[in-house]
Amino acid sequence: MNPRQGTILGAAFERLHPWDRMLYAHQATGTPPRLPRAVTVRRLRSEDGPALAAMDPSMSWIHATWGGPSGLASSGQGWAAFRKGRVLALACTRFAGSRYEDVACATAPSERRRHLALACVQGLTDDVIARGRTATWSCSRAHRASRLLAWTAGFRLVREYVHHTTGPVAVSNPSILRAAA
Repeated sequence: MNPRQGTILGAAFERLHPWDRMLYAHQATGTPPRLPRAVTVRRLRSEDGPALAAMDPSMSWIHATWGGPSGLASSGQGWAAFRKGRVLALACTRFAGSRYEDVACATAPSERRRHLALACVQGLTDDVIARGRTATWSCSRAHRASRLLAWTAGFRLVREYVHHTTGPVAVSNPSILRAAA
């Protein structure tokens, strides 16, 4: 960061919170996931809206940029792992541009470390490539699990940067900022 930038931003905003971030781009073949029995990973369909609405509340932030569960389900830009109609993990395009699509994923806390998110991310990444774009991944430097998932899925570090937020909320609790990041 430019040393003056902190001074300028600090002068413009009463409360300024730096947040160290990392940006990855999909550049390698990911590790094939090993899925548990009875789990299906597939692209979301419009009829999956109710299943997305019923998923673990800690995962609901992921469909905010799509206008809710139905918007994401009908977008064609998400993949999910299902067991008996229940969403266990989900990956979707968070932000899309003309050349890049930023990937986001979430897994139900009780289903973590089972390669479900990896399978969803790889399905989505294949779709992004088929659309002629590059899949990207951004996360906090402090979020080790996210960094490891990105690497395992074939994303490689492109750059590190500082994301600034303003206001009374400290970035030490990034869950508050997920909808905006």
